[in-house]
Amino acid sequence: MIIKSPYNGSGSLTREQFLFYEMRTTAKLKSEGLSNKEIVDSIVRDNLFQYPTEKSVKSIAGACIARLEAMSDESLTLAIASQPSEIAKQICLYAIMKHRRLVWDFMLTVIGEKYRIKDSSFGRMDLNVFFMRLQEQDNNVASWSDATVQKLKQVLTRILVENEYLDSTKADHLNPVWLNPILKNAMQANNDDIALPAFNCLI
Repeated sequence: MIIKSPYNGSGSLTREQFLFYEMRTTAKLKSEGLSNKEIVDSIVRDNLFQYPTEKSVKSIAGACIARLEAMSDESLTLAIASQPSEIAKQICLYAIMKHRRLVWDFMLTVIGEKYRIKDSSFGRMDLNVFFMRLQEQDNNVASWSDATVQKLKQVLTRILVENEYLDSTKADHLNPVWLNPILKNAMQANNDDIALPAFNCLI
């Protein structure tokens, strides 16, 4: 029997990144009641992502829809569309965590654990150890090229910068972040209390 890796598809993060602007655009269309096909058609037709070529627009729009649906919470989709950017970004982080197990595990086992033990240090070593452990545990991750792993480390670091966990990609310590009540309540309603430490919420 072939055991499916929970990290299948995570390599695509090298292309997808955090996508805040694209997530907000997609969330607005979704909260207007458009079907997934109508959302993609609208984004492509009106060049809503403002990409220079159409080539990657459909796959990025699909990734945004998948992240929104991974939350299974229409109120959070509406919040991404309408709340101030710092709140919407935090919800986008939760969405990418729900969609990609790699981001979920990183935020829980590395970032959440650091907040839990009050260790604000952060550096390349933390990323190296995280990926080393994954490669030991999962054949799919072990098969990724060094270039893919390197790019994923950069993507995870930039996600932390976008959400103000880090001041820059060169920063060596984590900032104290604050979990917005909108997201906290939704996470608890979704039985995702286990992920609260990833947002520095230690209840």
